[in-house]
Amino acid sequence: MQPVKRTCPFDPPPEYRVFREEAPIAQVTFPDGASGWLVTRYADIRTVLADPRFSSRRRMLRASIPLDEGSVPPPAPGWFILMDAPEHTRFRRLLTGQFTVRRMRELTPAVERIVAGRLDEMAAAEGPVDLVQAFALPIPSLVICELLGVPYEDREEFQRNSALLLKIEASAEEVQGAQAAMNRYFHRLAAAKRAEPGDDILSALVHSGDLTDEELAGVGSLLLIAGHETTANMIALSTMCLLRNPDQLAALRADPSLMDGAVEELLRYLSVIQYGTRRTALEDVELDGRLIKAGSLVVAALPSGNRDQAQFAECPERLDVSRASGPHLAFGHGIHQCLGQQLARVELKAALSALFQRFPELRLAVPEEEVPMRDDMLVYGVHELPVSW
Repeated sequence: MQPVKRTCPFDPPPEYRVFREEAPIAQVTFPDGASGWLVTRYADIRTVLADPRFSSRRRMLRASIPLDEGSVPPPAPGWFILMDAPEHTRFRRLLTGQFTVRRMRELTPAVERIVAGRLDEMAAAEGPVDLVQAFALPIPSLVICELLGVPYEDREEFQRNSALLLKIEASAEEVQGAQAAMNRYFHRLAAAKRAEPGDDILSALVHSGDLTDEELAGVGSLLLIAGHETTANMIALSTMCLLRNPDQLAALRADPSLMDGAVEELLRYLSVIQYGTRRTALEDVELDGRLIKAGSLVVAALPSGNRDQAQFAECPERLDVSRASGPHLAFGHGIHQCLGQQLARVELKAALSALFQRFPELRLAVPEEEVPMRDDMLVYGVHELPVSW
């Protein structure tokens, strides 16, 4: 079985370490009953994610499949993370220019203003607050809404649907309903952008003429979900983790220049894409002496790769904000490496720096064991984080 139970809220299941040492490419049965391969070492994960013989078009596959006919069913329109080249390339080219390092850095003052506004509201609150709802979730939601041109007042609708799409045990009916609702929402929004374009990504895509309405709805849904779920959980979980490691928090307070490296270390250490990334072998592939048959499901365990001592030699099981930064797998690897990674870095740095500066006495308002963890979601984190100061 693929390991799924944690013994510490900040560590992946301990069985991953055994897999890395004894069976780094192992045949397993996954929690949903599917059989396939689990890849746990850093180098092998990078190989899988960079090899076009492993397809993304079956990322949500529930069981191994025969590929006798040589065809793979197409992904939903616009969901380019479920596509291979050249289909994936077409969408990626349309979007890459919107998320360059330079453009994301230019957004820093706007992100910092959003962060300051949320902190002002927290400071005005009486008693403990839920950091998720008061701070961690609004920041990336406000930012991605502004970038895409999505009205922030619609957040309850899209956050509810995105949560359903990321819930591990959501029924097929719930998933289909959430997808249909997101599609309807973005169809309406696309029509509004045609009538009255703005200075935003959706307006640019609508008026490029390169996408159908179905593709626009898929791209919009994907960017909106990815743009707030992962970063929101990283902000909240990083806060909890730093409170759990006061020596590391003290080091950051003593030397704020460590924050860039600390963000990379937290991304590596926490790895919120907790079950890794799925691929399907399109043909027989030999990987480190193991033959992976065409049609086999392969899971690249990103949290395991980010704890691999062969890559992170100095105590990878320990959080170290002064660790020399190296390439981690939190954003994936290869052609599907996270499009919004630079935006996530800007948001994490702005949020964590300002939060601990504004509230030097920040602390959990409940015992750590009472914090509800997101074990039931594809993106790990906390459902709530009560804090006081």
